[in-house]
Amino acid sequence: MDDIRIREATPDDLETLLDFEKELIKAERPFDECIREDPVHYYDLQSFINDDGVAVMVAEQGGRIVSSGYARSKKARSYLDHDKYAYLGFMYTVPEFRGKGINIMIIESLTSWALQRGLSELRLTVYHENIPAIKAYEKAGFKKHIIEMRRRKT
Repeated sequence: MDDIRIREATPDDLETLLDFEKELIKAERPFDECIREDPVHYYDLQSFINDDGVAVMVAEQGGRIVSSGYARSKKARSYLDHDKYAYLGFMYTVPEFRGKGINIMIIESLTSWALQRGLSELRLTVYHENIPAIKAYEKAGFKKHIIEMRRRKT
């Protein structure tokens, strides 16, 4: 997609990014019965945009933001072979732009940001039933690694 431009998000993008967050939460609700009722937020996007330790990237076509993602540096568990890693999240693409490689462009941009900070390990989480997302991440080079399990007693 030659007409797609990847750039860092700015405060002017916040309204669109908050709409993306709503759509992301709506899409993930069927996978997670624990998500609170609205209003709910996954992220503090305004502070992410202003934080040097976080990169919020957007894909833009003709002035319209069509995709997003972020990376932030996180401390790794003490027993791992790396001290820090880049955690990726807020991966959202407007439905009519899906399947066009835009998500991979966002991931590549976030990967560059991470590598510039010495972070060669990249991680993300995805619901195990979210097959389209898993396939997209595998296409971008990610591998399934661990399954988090939960139990709620009532």
